[in-house]
Amino acid sequence: MSALTRQSRWVRIAAGRVREEVRNRWHAFETVWRRSMQLRVVVSTLALSLAVVIVLGMVLQWQITSRLLVSKEEAAIAQAEVSLPILERELTAVDPNSDNVTEQLQAALNRLTTSSSGQSTSDSVAGAFTPVLVDGHAPGDRKPAAGPLQDVPKDLRRFVERGQLATKIHTVQRASGPVTMVEVGTPVSSATRPLQIYLLFPLTSERNTLAVVQRTLLISGIVLLALLGAITNLVTRQVVRPVRQAAQIAEQLSEGDLDKRMRVIGEDDVARLAESFNEMADNLKDQITQLEEFGQLQKRFTSDVSHELRTPLTTVRMAADVLHASREEFPDGLARSTELLVDELDRFELLLADLLEISRLDAGVADLAAERMDLVELVERAVESLRPIADSSGVELRVIAPAERLEIVADTRRVERIMRNLVANAIDHAEGGPVEVRFGGNEQAVAATVRDYGVGLRSGEAELVFTRFWRADPSRNRRTGGTGLGLSISQEDARLHGGDLDAWGEPGEGTCFRLTLPRSPNKDYETSPLSLPSTRRIAAPEALLATSAERQAEDADEPESRDQGPARLSEETWEET
Repeated sequence: MSALTRQSRWVRIAAGRVREEVRNRWHAFETVWRRSMQLRVVVSTLALSLAVVIVLGMVLQWQITSRLLVSKEEAAIAQAEVSLPILERELTAVDPNSDNVTEQLQAALNRLTTSSSGQSTSDSVAGAFTPVLVDGHAPGDRKPAAGPLQDVPKDLRRFVERGQLATKIHTVQRASGPVTMVEVGTPVSSATRPLQIYLLFPLTSERNTLAVVQRTLLISGIVLLALLGAITNLVTRQVVRPVRQAAQIAEQLSEGDLDKRMRVIGEDDVARLAESFNEMADNLKDQITQLEEFGQLQKRFTSDVSHELRTPLTTVRMAADVLHASREEFPDGLARSTELLVDELDRFELLLADLLEISRLDAGVADLAAERMDLVELVERAVESLRPIADSSGVELRVIAPAERLEIVADTRRVERIMRNLVANAIDHAEGGPVEVRFGGNEQAVAATVRDYGVGLRSGEAELVFTRFWRADPSRNRRTGGTGLGLSISQEDARLHGGDLDAWGEPGEGTCFRLTLPRSPNKDYETSPLSLPSTRRIAAPEALLATSAERQAEDADEPESRDQGPARLSEETWEET
């Protein structure tokens, strides 16, 4: 029993491997079928041509077979008409009442087959035949007959006995196998009583002719299909090759090789396609060159302006500080103007700092002051610095921290700036909902996500949020005084570490930003430890709000734990929620 079990198990394994191999082969064929227009055209042409060849061959075979049979029947009837007078003359001496009627009929048949042209065999214009002579009107079951009467079907005999000339195609069984014959029957008048003569013409030569025709049609069809396949492949290749060349050159153009062009041969449609493609490539190269020059000018302008503004801004800042220090001596309106001047100078200094940072990143002179740090502690510090803004906006900040430390080697200033930008951006777009910060880590990398449940992003805006000075809603009432450069700088800071910054958003679902950093700068990692949300809502903020309210009630009973940093939920608490 165990041997049978092992055998069935090996059979199942072998069957599974065969199915897997067939599935792999089928998938490979599907891939080639989808990608190769030439293969699809050749196969389609061959399939249609095969159908046409099959239909045409069947029609030709039917026509030839019908014509052969009609000619055979006409020749057999002509032979019967030629043999009838001879047989009637020979049957004048036959006595149907004698005891040797069968011998007399056989003798008449022998004289029929040896008379006329002196032929020694039963050859005629219709070919060889076998005659059968029978007295169908004789009483009793056994009729006097000469020849193989058993080869004549009864329905043919009934027609002939009624005085009609009839033909029939009939197959008889012989020792060598079945033989198909054309049988002609006609009544014969004698001196005593009417008889019937049947001429049996084998279709052996016609069958041989038909076999030759079938082989000829088959070989011709195969040769025709091969020629059609070769011609279709050649013609399709002439059309597809320029398209493939254009696709290959387009890929090279997209990779940055703007000098690639198609070869122009002749003056046909393909040549005009190549000319149009080359003209398009030239225009693209000119446009890209202009954009690069414009980008360089923009970067140079940003760098020059940011550096040139530092000196006058420093002078204005010194004068503003002097006025701000003496604001109590000014009237109320002038004192308020002094405070507004200092606030706007702060915003201007932030913008100038961002512009300087962008200039350093564009110039490639930004460097990393890498040191070992705990990502969770750094994020909590950034969240705590933004808590007053969140409280004034009615936004609850939640930090869902893991139990273990997430230590990495990175630039503390840049990572903290990234997280501060992400949290500030989430506060601006939270629309009063909560903002959640989560962490994840593996052996290669660590990650942090910042999620809000505000208005979200429309389709295509997830790629635009990192564009400089781009805002999803310019009329939004922002509370953090953003410059439109924070996310762009954050992405550059992430890339400077060898990491990445991704965005996800859906209208009405909120947005989620994911920062992924390697354990050490510029170390490779396969995937991020955290995944971005799907289009389905991933959390119910109401449930988290209820949990947060319970925790705040518990904190009210323990005053000593009020001022211990930002709200922090462990991973276990998050799972329970």
